[in-house]
Amino acid sequence: MMRFKLSASLQPLPTMNRAKQVTAALAQFVAASELKTGDRLPAERELMSALSVGRSTIREAIRHFQALGVIETRKGSGTYLLRPISPDTVHMPLSLDTTKLRDVLLQTLQVRRGIECEAGMVAAQMRTSDDLAIIEDKLVKMETVHLEQGSSGPEDLAFHLAVYDATHNPLFRQILEQMRESFEHFWASPFDRKDFARRSFPFHRTLFDAIAAQNPERARRETLKILAVVEEDIKEMSK
Repeated sequence: MMRFKLSASLQPLPTMNRAKQVTAALAQFVAASELKTGDRLPAERELMSALSVGRSTIREAIRHFQALGVIETRKGSGTYLLRPISPDTVHMPLSLDTTKLRDVLLQTLQVRRGIECEAGMVAAQMRTSDDLAIIEDKLVKMETVHLEQGSSGPEDLAFHLAVYDATHNPLFRQILEQMRESFEHFWASPFDRKDFARRSFPFHRTLFDAIAAQNPERARRETLKILAVVEEDIKEMSK
């Protein structure tokens, strides 16, 4: 088991801007400790003690890095590094005015449309047999949950993240996951509905088929079909 000398590179922080400072401190710690992809980060309680901050501040910093796609938390196991970070790593937080939620969602969708279509096309070109197996596994789980419960939020996200990973370009996952994270917690009535975008369900299978066939143009068309349903539902639910 890896032992950390936290006192060597993590010190108590001043009282201002704690979440931002924790983010910077963690990036510095990862770089100073020369952690590699797959290494486990210190536990929350260790970070709380070393940095003299509360659990909510630690979790806010962790969520920030999760949104960037550089770390992941595995239930019952810990938090792991997906790719190395340092104080020089470029982070791109999004600023959204959520006072007009409908407009924000539609604006976000405009940006997602371009990026997700490109991600689908690149995945169709770059995917390996292992990538395809992972995408199909996520799709089958999504279909199972959808047919049993009528909705499949987490499973839907897992499917799309697998598509982004199949591009072998980490920016697709980082940017798109960050966009989702930036407005996800603003979902409220009437948007928080189990039937949201349900009509897009069949197009996930056809998107997979396009990626399997290594047909970029078809992958683009199927992605557009999914996002068209999302746009229609946003407009309908926000009337």
